[in-house]
Amino acid sequence: MTRKIADCRAGPSESNCTLTITGEEEEVVRAASEHAASVHGHEDGPELRAQIRAELEDEKAAV
Repeated sequence: MTRKIADCRAGPSESNCTLTITGEEEEVVRAASEHAASVHGHEDGPELRAQIRAELEDEKAAV
């Protein structure tokens, strides 16, 4: 299974957040949505999780 990445630097952020979360898709979506709610003030729910899932990138293999 391909690991996924959620990177706060990929979108606009008033706090200039630099957090990157890497892992299997479900754990990344869960952690990223919790982070978005607790740090960025978003409401955790199905819409936020769908948006995060759509923005995930595949982890590139280390060379």
